[in-house]
Amino acid sequence: MSQDQDHFRDSIGTIKEDGKRAWVFPKKPSGKFYQYRKYVSYGLLAFLILSPFIKINGNQFLMFNVLERRFNIFGFPFYPQDFHLFVISMIIGVVFIALFTVAFGRIFCGWMCPQTIFMEMVFRRIEYWIDGDRGAQMRLDRQEWNAEKIRKRVLKWSIFFIISFIIANVFLAYLIGSDRLIQYITDGPAQHISTMISLLIFTAVFYFVFAWFREQVCIIACPYGRMQGVLLDNKSIVVAYDHKRGEAENGRKKWRKNEDREALGHGDCIDCFQCVNVCPTGIDIRNGTQLECVNCTACIDECDTIMEKVNLPKGLIRYASEDEITKKEKFKFTPRLKGYTAVLIILTGVLIGMMFLRNDLEANILRLPGQLYEHKEGNIISNVYTYKLLNKTTKTVEDVQFKLISPKGEIKLVRHENFDVKPEALAEGTLFIEINAAVLSGDKNNLKIGVYSKDKLIETTTARFLAPRSYK
Repeated sequence: MSQDQDHFRDSIGTIKEDGKRAWVFPKKPSGKFYQYRKYVSYGLLAFLILSPFIKINGNQFLMFNVLERRFNIFGFPFYPQDFHLFVISMIIGVVFIALFTVAFGRIFCGWMCPQTIFMEMVFRRIEYWIDGDRGAQMRLDRQEWNAEKIRKRVLKWSIFFIISFIIANVFLAYLIGSDRLIQYITDGPAQHISTMISLLIFTAVFYFVFAWFREQVCIIACPYGRMQGVLLDNKSIVVAYDHKRGEAENGRKKWRKNEDREALGHGDCIDCFQCVNVCPTGIDIRNGTQLECVNCTACIDECDTIMEKVNLPKGLIRYASEDEITKKEKFKFTPRLKGYTAVLIILTGVLIGMMFLRNDLEANILRLPGQLYEHKEGNIISNVYTYKLLNKTTKTVEDVQFKLISPKGEIKLVRHENFDVKPEALAEGTLFIEINAAVLSGDKNNLKIGVYSKDKLIETTTARFLAPRSYK
């Protein structure tokens, strides 16, 4: 490709030469891949909407309560004390996406990304229903503000706002929990003005993204588009134009009936621009892999339809790697992919192991800051501590008590002896540990403390015990 032909890489396809935005009016896609994408998209939409309202063992299936630092992932609760598990989970997610990108390019963007699913399968389909296909939309855009245009715009924008409001409610259910959201709805907006304001702000953001910003999210805002440039190589399978077949010796040429294109040295591409017209980000896939391409397969379906009409083989645009097009090499499990897979398996194994080792009740017992030991009658040394017990389950931990496992001694709680820890709650208090000086080994001793529920050991923890130096 010559320098003049390569000018498309100097700027984003949705920006005009004068710096203004070039609005994209994509043709309504149809075809095999589009049907598959609809099945996947509606399944993921159902998953996205229902997840905050599904509970496993009393825990919300997915919740990301940043304000209270409580997270549920697939029904497993995570607290600040489990931050290491949450970090490992996020790293596993990043490695998985990296592995998927190296192998299959930006397929996540076209098939699974919420931005693409909502834009192409919800908002865009409503737009096709109200405004019509590409040509009708372009004519309506140029049309003066008459009764027809006002009616269509008001109808479309109203529906967009309602859907954005619904999305904002679902988003809020992920943040604060579905039970609290339902309670807020039952109470009415007047009882929760601050929450209602937050909800309207979220609605405005979603409306802005899907009604105006649109494909610019994928092109400008999303960091994953930049990351693919680092991860992709010639062996990655992406939505690609077979330039060897499409250009041949003398390049593309418009279709003419009964013309022997092979004898004239013309490629199979008939330069119909349908792959460009159907692209939701407004690029020409024939220029090669580009940052703006989200691998949505709309161009594949459109090109296959055209090839079928002109009796040429399908697959001019298809899922393929650069090496497959230029060298006829099939996909291989490369050392790079093996490395990513090994890291993914190791991290997943570590996470599963740590999940099994995690206790349902987490105990922390710390000496009260600024307090020394107390020497009592009978050669008894006493230290004062604060305790925190976090119940990570949805069941009450009943009849909780502390016992000193080693060395021998006695634990005395302030105010009460035994107590209950409510579901997903934190119990705090003060206790004294008293030990005979004769069993102490020095001025600083390590204690092993057991936490019992109905005389059953459910957790162990450690603490430091101070004593006079003379007892060393």
